[in-house]
Amino acid sequence: MPLVAVFLIALWVACMYFGFLYGFPIVCALTLVAATLAGTGYYFLRAGRVLFPTTASGASPAVPGTGDEKRDPTYRQYLFSQGSLDWWQILRSAVPAIAEAARTALSTVTRRLMTNVQGFFLLPVWLAVVAGLALAVIPLAAVGLAFTSAYALVLAAGLLVWVVCVLLLLGVEQIFMRARRILQTCPHPGCYARIALPEYACPTCGERHRRLTPNRDGAFRHVCRCGTRLPTAIVLGRFRLQAYCPVCERALPHRIGRARIEPLPFVGGPDAGKTTFMVLAINALHGVVKDARGRAGFVVQGDEMAFARFRRELRLGRVSKTTTAAPSATMVDITLPGSRTRSGNRILYLFDPSGEGFTGATQVEAMSYLAHGEAMLIVVDPFALPLVQESLTAAERQSLEGAGVVLSAEDPSDTFQRVRNELAARADGGRQKRVAVVVTKADLLRGTDVGRDADRLPGWFDGVGLGNMVRDLARTAGEVRYLASGLPADERAIGRLLAWLTGLPLPGPASNGVSPNGRSGLGGDHNGSRDRDPGAGGDDRDAGGEDDLGMADLRHPWTPGRGGEGKVPLTYRLFRWSIFGTSALLSAAALTLLTLRAFSLLNAYIGA
Repeated sequence: MPLVAVFLIALWVACMYFGFLYGFPIVCALTLVAATLAGTGYYFLRAGRVLFPTTASGASPAVPGTGDEKRDPTYRQYLFSQGSLDWWQILRSAVPAIAEAARTALSTVTRRLMTNVQGFFLLPVWLAVVAGLALAVIPLAAVGLAFTSAYALVLAAGLLVWVVCVLLLLGVEQIFMRARRILQTCPHPGCYARIALPEYACPTCGERHRRLTPNRDGAFRHVCRCGTRLPTAIVLGRFRLQAYCPVCERALPHRIGRARIEPLPFVGGPDAGKTTFMVLAINALHGVVKDARGRAGFVVQGDEMAFARFRRELRLGRVSKTTTAAPSATMVDITLPGSRTRSGNRILYLFDPSGEGFTGATQVEAMSYLAHGEAMLIVVDPFALPLVQESLTAAERQSLEGAGVVLSAEDPSDTFQRVRNELAARADGGRQKRVAVVVTKADLLRGTDVGRDADRLPGWFDGVGLGNMVRDLARTAGEVRYLASGLPADERAIGRLLAWLTGLPLPGPASNGVSPNGRSGLGGDHNGSRDRDPGAGGDDRDAGGEDDLGMADLRHPWTPGRGGEGKVPLTYRLFRWSIFGTSALLSAAALTLLTLRAFSLLNAYIGA
């Protein structure tokens, strides 16, 4: 019995000696390698489950905004939301999985090696396994650090690119808007708001996007929650989307932001002939734009239908009276070809309120669109001037009554003064760059004694009580032009006047018979038979030329690119794949360095 005990003790000592001398380092190294490979596999398996799926409802769900006041219905740019969520999801799933696998391995080895008598002799092996598992924390920490470094590297590079792109796009857009003097306003009554950034509707699902600009939702594109990619800047095609006013939520014209909006109020008292002249002006402007090989058309169908009705009434001799004090703008979209296209894009807002709207200061204050533009068209009814009325003979009055002329009690000078007072409240004192003064019913005016010299504008105004208006305009307006308008209309003169007034660069001379600043006479031949078609103009434009003035969408509507409903945006996939690939390279590099260091230490140990 003592011999058996001595033998067992000697055997135990030999096992301990050779086990710790040879077995321990080998088993520990093998365990370390196995644990490291297994832990790395677990780590990248969990990372792959998070980073490889293309569906939004993957292991790390991508949740778009709900479209409330704080967030548009878009996916946030990966850098600012999903990146940190993915990293945390990988960390919280991989670390517990690795720890559980290590615990299971240690429990299995302990149960198989240490539960019986052989445990006394296999203690070095067990301790080697324990040490190997413990030491595996170092390379696995290096893998985790490499993975985190890959995240930081890719996100930092992405953030740098994002900052550069956002600043570049915002700068280019500001330069574009300033260079083309882009003005964005609402054409609808009760609003007339000046707009910094419209709302845009997704062409696929119709969701409204209030912040479609380079920001944390994306630099070049925002991805709607339906998967449609939307451009973030005018220079990228944002104007091709349907825009809405952010204040009243009603539709805005096509190409808003791409073409300058030119508000043009028609100012005049009751029965001054504003609507009649607006119909003549639209028709004439279309003619000169067409002659310049440009394109013009109404933005909404209602304006097209109203214009067609007014033109039919004009052919019959009288246009319906406007009854709306706060009108919706008649919108006409115009583009001109050639080298001048940069300034040859305009969206005209033609405001034709009822003349009664100018008879009181309160009504004029409601016309807030007066504060947006830099041009104005003043319509003067000569037969509303008190001095003209006093100068009419009985025969002339009878002739005017037979022609349907109503002698208004509203003095045009009072109308102008109310508008002038309203404009004076502006920061620039109401200074207008361009003002056109149009004397209507000129064909009838020339048949009276007081109107014989009416061709000498603006000098004629001094004798009929409008001299103060002429002098005020000369002081406050950049340039003023005068025109007498009668029937039949001189379309070329009217068209060029409107083109000048709205800043359209038509080829040829700046004016055609229109008196700039009152230094020359009236334009065009306003004499002629009233039996001629009043809507046809002086150049007998063919019927087809008139009829083609209809609706026109001068943009190319946005063709939505889609990543598929329920799919994560393309940028998510690019960032995720970049992170996975970069982390794999950095992890391999870290493990290689650790392996080389381990071999160096092992060689030193064996040599000693």
